Amino acid sequence: MLPQSSHRRGVRRIVVCPDVAARYGWRVIGALDRKGIEEVLRTEVVGRIGCHAGGRTYVVPVTYVYEDGAVYAHSTVGRKVEMMRVSPHVCFEVDQFLNLANWRSVIAWGVYEELDESEAARAMGLLAARLLPLVADERGVPSVGLLGERDGRPAVVYRIRLEETTGRYEEN
Repeated sequence: MLPQSSHRRGVRRIVVCPDVAARYGWRVIGALDRKGIEEVLRTEVVGRIGCHAGGRTYVVPVTYVYEDGAVYAHSTVGRKVEMMRVSPHVCFEVDQFLNLANWRSVIAWGVYEELDESEAARAMGLLAARLLPLVADERGVPSVGLLGERDGRPAVVYRIRLEETTGRYEEN
């Protein structure tokens, strides 16, 4: 099977199936299926939340854990939490990067919700189980910590219930 090519506005696109591309050593860019999206969300620990309120957009990295279609994280009250309280519909992005020609990326849209005491305790357990093995020494503990407050501000434990996801990848 030979690749099909098309020209549009000076951009050349080559459309091939992934196994043909692999056989010839060609680069593959494509969409992740549901399994690939879930794998990226499950295996990574740093993602980015995009929120918008008061005419401003804010994108910030967070450590997280993914379980049952939701992202769990914690923070102290600040710009991010205040914006998500005003406008709970957020975007979440996570990527895996090997090099410029080998990566996977997931973008998800969901709803922010703060957790009550029992749900927060469960979520903190999930976060601790996932993140503590990655801490080499006390300098590697997140600034909010896994147990509570920072600078006298209490921690907010929250979930983003993902409603829609999409993913892309490139392989070479």
